[in-house]
Amino acid sequence: MYHKKKNTLLLSIISPVLFFSSFTSLAQTADIPALKAEAITIVKQFGGTLKPQLKKALSEGGVLKAIEVCSVKAPQIAKQLSSSTQWQVKRVSLKARNHPNAIPNAWEKSVLEEFNTRQQQGESAKKMAKAAVVKDEFRFMKAQGTGQLCLTCHGSELTAETKAALKKHYPNDQATNYSLGQIRGAFSLTKQL
Repeated sequence: MYHKKKNTLLLSIISPVLFFSSFTSLAQTADIPALKAEAITIVKQFGGTLKPQLKKALSEGGVLKAIEVCSVKAPQIAKQLSSSTQWQVKRVSLKARNHPNAIPNAWEKSVLEEFNTRQQQGESAKKMAKAAVVKDEFRFMKAQGTGQLCLTCHGSELTAETKAALKKHYPNDQATNYSLGQIRGAFSLTKQL
């Protein structure tokens, strides 16, 4: 009996140490280039799914339909990608439109601020990305620049119809007054290691 209790006590001390050691090894041996490539593929899937739907909605139903597509389809695409991959996928912004989903956590906010600084120094949003291992997660963010299509609803010269539709779908909207190429947010992906 004493021997069994001693082994149980020893295991309760050693188990956390082994767990921490294996966790540290996981983070140190993560295949960062492969994780980045996987994240970039998911970002391309997101944009490649949403953009054609927005273009179609804009051409067939105007700005009202496009705003509706963006408010409904973008979160659905993120949810679908999150459930079909081992990643948590979302879009975040310092000037959020889709509350509370787009509000960045502390790490995401820091990266978005870094992206803005890099852009002010002349770097293009198209090339901006950041990857990091934080605790037991691999985190990846890709800057989302404002394209010509985006200016319809995110620009500074919005029609009265656009303003009314934004107010209806996004009463607390902050995501306007962007210029072409300006960073308006980022794709944010997280994967447990």
